[in-house]
Amino acid sequence: MPGPDRSASGGEVSGLRERAAALRQAAQLPRAEPGTLLDAALAELDGAVEALSGGGPAGSGADGRALNGLHSERRLLHAVFTAAPLPLYVVDQDGTVLRANSSACEVLGVGPGYATGKSLTALMEPAARAAARSQLAAVARTGERARLTCGMLGTNGVVRSDLVIVPVSVRGDADRLLVAMSPARPAPGPGKQAPGKRAGSQQKAARQPAASSEPPDTAGMTAGAADTTGADGTAVATAARRLDLLAGAARLLLESTTISESVLLQRCARLLSGDLATWAIVDLSRRGQLRRHYVAGPDDPESSGLTHAVATTDPGPGTAPEQVHESGQTLLLTHIADELALGPSPDGPPFLTLLGATSMLCVPMTDGAHRYGALTLLRPAEGGQFGLADAALAEEIGALLGRAISGRRMLRQRTETVDALRASLLPRALKPIPGVEIASAHLAATRGREVGGDFYDAYPTPGGWGIAIGDVCGKGEDAAAATATARHAIRVLAHWNGDPADVLRRANDIMLAEEFGGRFVTASGAHLRWQGRTLRVVLATAGHPGPVLVRPDGSVQVLPGGGVPLGIFPDPEPATLELELRDGDVLFFFTDGLADARSPQATYFEDVLGDKLAQLAGRRAADIVSDMRSAVLEFSDGVLVDDLIMLALRAGVPPAS
Repeated sequence: MPGPDRSASGGEVSGLRERAAALRQAAQLPRAEPGTLLDAALAELDGAVEALSGGGPAGSGADGRALNGLHSERRLLHAVFTAAPLPLYVVDQDGTVLRANSSACEVLGVGPGYATGKSLTALMEPAARAAARSQLAAVARTGERARLTCGMLGTNGVVRSDLVIVPVSVRGDADRLLVAMSPARPAPGPGKQAPGKRAGSQQKAARQPAASSEPPDTAGMTAGAADTTGADGTAVATAARRLDLLAGAARLLLESTTISESVLLQRCARLLSGDLATWAIVDLSRRGQLRRHYVAGPDDPESSGLTHAVATTDPGPGTAPEQVHESGQTLLLTHIADELALGPSPDGPPFLTLLGATSMLCVPMTDGAHRYGALTLLRPAEGGQFGLADAALAEEIGALLGRAISGRRMLRQRTETVDALRASLLPRALKPIPGVEIASAHLAATRGREVGGDFYDAYPTPGGWGIAIGDVCGKGEDAAAATATARHAIRVLAHWNGDPADVLRRANDIMLAEEFGGRFVTASGAHLRWQGRTLRVVLATAGHPGPVLVRPDGSVQVLPGGGVPLGIFPDPEPATLELELRDGDVLFFFTDGLADARSPQATYFEDVLGDKLAQLAGRRAADIVSDMRSAVLEFSDGVLVDDLIMLALRAGVPPAS
């Protein structure tokens, strides 16, 4: 008896193979009727299922015939499933795909085993998923077959299909559902759409990219491989488009050095939403939380409301952008099974359902050391699926954006630091000196953003008033710290000491004690007091240029400087000078940034300084400073290599005693 049983099984398989081959050939005919072929294939399956369901319970007799029969039946079922001329899925009663035959993989353009473990509804277009779940549940509950028409998500777009769901039982195993797929002709891929046609969220395509041609990989895999395709021309064209997109993103970053971080991200999102995806979403980390920053999508009325809804809803915990930002790893979902991967909309339905998205790619924006947020790309069913090459490209763009954000934030931080340090060196307003006009101007260097070390100040002293002006060797935070120490030391010491030379000597002691790494400061200090109608000035300099004395008649005298800068040697001896100012006399202080200002012809402003001041004799202090500011900018053609300070004191009428 075992012999005949085995030959009968072999005959059944042989006959099935012959009929399957005939059905497969018939399906390729120009006028093939998919419905007729589907019914014929299902009839073959019904016969096989009935043959397999007929026998006693599984077990092992004395000779093990029952167990051998069970194994033979399962081999027969596997042969039937594999040789079937139409796409088949075996699914669990909850809809999880247990097996997909080669025809099913071929129609969807995926590799063997790709669908296994996924929900069958994840392979369908979103609009059909709810109905499919209900049909699967009904067949599992009633045992009655059901039909469903839907779009299956192929690598190159939507494959319109008729599905037939039937229950199947095999001895010794749990009940399963068999889903037979009868594909119609595939919908036109994104490459066949009219140029420039914009898309809505469901059925239109917004300059859709050519879909990836490699077999999709599992969700969450970090990208690193390149696409492969059977047509060399298509592969080259796809690679060229990706290189063009990467070059465009890089060019955008390089050409946008003067724009804000926000505008840069918006432009990049719009670039990606047109050339790589239908929707591009940028989420930024702010104060430890991921916030929605910008959403780019199709330019049509239907999509504008969706764009606004997504843009005004921050990504919640557990969403794909949150996961990617926290882990720093790329998330690639060729078929989106979790419809809440982008979170629910305010009205309840998942955003992915509203957007019609069936494939998602989410990459971190990082510079390698810090993560600044996540970039999420979405495609609808007709846009095809993201693949590994898309993920590799998106990762590169995410890294470019991360570096751009890092550079801009570092520059902004340094700029804020520079402004704060500069503000600490310069007084907000000079204290008035009775009977004296005083005016000042500060011009920052136009080259470089490092803070300079120029300072000036005016303050009361015993029996009069004090003036200080100075500059530090070098730039940057260390130089600013040295300057701040010198400025505040001079101001504090002069509060009790009216001798400017002694004040500079003591300030030098403080500079040496602080050890500023070789930094030194040049400075001039002056003590002013009225004596009758004469303003007596005691001037002390420590390596700083001397001021210029301008008389009302136009005569100009450049006073000597001298002395040793502060912070180099102990016990320096500042150079001192005493002079008297009368009504209309001007004492013009400046730092070396003014003297060293150069013209395009490489001449120095120092050579014309006296002549410029002589032309301003008799003018008010504020006018002198204003005109000198314009003169140096015109002379240097607006290019200053160093900070400069001008400080003008004009003696007037002494105050009433």
